[in-house]
Amino acid sequence: MNFTIREIQTDDNAKLASIIRNVLEEFKANHPGTVYYDESTDNLFRLFQKPDTIYYVAMIDDEIVGGCGIYTTEGLPENYCELVKMYLLPHARNYGIGRALINKCFDFAKAHGFTHIYLESMPELTKAIIMYKKYGFKLIQQRLGNACHFGCSIKMLKQID
Repeated sequence: MNFTIREIQTDDNAKLASIIRNVLEEFKANHPGTVYYDESTDNLFRLFQKPDTIYYVAMIDDEIVGGCGIYTTEGLPENYCELVKMYLLPHARNYGIGRALINKCFDFAKAHGFTHIYLESMPELTKAIIMYKKYGFKLIQQRLGNACHFGCSIKMLKQID
């Protein structure tokens, strides 16, 4: 399957918000305290205009099929960033798109001087948790930063090589 990855554009907001919410519904993870109810989900382009942040959009032909980003969440330790909003539509999974998105995010984080990548997830997203572990993320007990997503009970951290 041929796919491309590009940076987020203003016109992507509605489609990405729909993907995020549909994937959370698919896994029955559309609870309060998650990005499902986060107002910023409807305007990701603006959110990722902050310095040292990026959101990558995956496309198959001309269709947006998902994305993933790096964000400098308030309250994180110095040189830490967060891997955020990693979502793919069902028909875009298992083709290496998720791997390509994560690798681009790792490259961005490393190029911007980050030493650690933090993420938050939910138990319902079991396949994602397995994938994160394959990429070197380790479970941690303590929440880092002020993401305000109290519905995300899984916290993970990776040191950038």
